Amino acid sequence: MAKKSNIPANALERYEKLVATHPDVERKGAAMPYTSLNGHMFSFLTPDGTLALRLPDEQREAFLKKYKTKLVEQHGRVMKEYVAVPPSLLKTTGELKKVFARSVAYIASLKPKATTRKKAAKGVGKKTVKKVAKKAPRKKR
Repeated sequence: MAKKSNIPANALERYEKLVATHPDVERKGAAMPYTSLNGHMFSFLTPDGTLALRLPDEQREAFLKKYKTKLVEQHGRVMKEYVAVPPSLLKTTGELKKVFARSVAYIASLKPKATTRKKAAKGVGKKTVKKVAKKAPRKKR
């Protein structure tokens, strides 16, 4: 059963509207909505409905000054690349979609993260197959 989100409905609705402005991006997560590209997360909604947006250095500093906001803090730690989007800006999708597009462009410029594969069931890994192959007698030609 999927977890139900405790995020305020109006913030979730505005976030989904913002994500929809960029067709290459898909909203993920049930309990904690987020977006990612090439294995890098670049936006998410905090439990209280604050939008966190990942920006490069120069754009981050300009955003912090222009909107008089701060870096996002989660679980007692400051997330140094994420800015807290003021609620008034989250309401104006037209203005925010430009900042969101810059975030997408920044993440697209990063090297993709390596994917992790699910581990095979015990006793079926590559090493096991090699061991079995060594033990099996070879047929003579």
